[in-house]
Amino acid sequence: MTTHILVLCTHNSARSVLAEAMLNHWAGRLGRDLLAHSAGSAPSGRINPLAIEALQHAGIATGSVRSKSWNEFSGEGAPPLSIVITVCDSAAAETCPVFFGVSGGQPVKVHWGYPDPSNAEGGDAGKRRAFELTRQAIGYRMLQLLALPLETLDRAALQAALVEIGRS
Repeated sequence: MTTHILVLCTHNSARSVLAEAMLNHWAGRLGRDLLAHSAGSAPSGRINPLAIEALQHAGIATGSVRSKSWNEFSGEGAPPLSIVITVCDSAAAETCPVFFGVSGGQPVKVHWGYPDPSNAEGGDAGKRRAFELTRQAIGYRMLQLLALPLETLDRAALQAALVEIGRS
């Protein structure tokens, strides 16, 4: 059975998209039955071009990413979510979406906050560097997530493992 993971952020234009694209890329390469999605509570409707650039420089396809509302994951026909990860930076007073239940039970939820690279200083060069560093930081946690035996962990063990990854 496919494990569905939803990564949430406010605008679904950078951090959540980086996570979705990398997780899907590596899951495919590793032969894992996992599908990542991303969404936002107030989607911008467009992906930040610097997010696309960072992913492409890492050799990760971006053709399927789009900015979308979390409402797509709460109605009929929505995939059965196993994990919901929020990646907004609540320390920056950013509104972090709260996910609600899905049919068949609640997904395991975890918060892995990252500062918004779109707000980096230093002009275009500073923003590019921030996007690349954010891509690397998110990628590190996504690889740790992919190393988990998701098919065999019970809910409590999965929650504990995801919290531990968040501490890294």
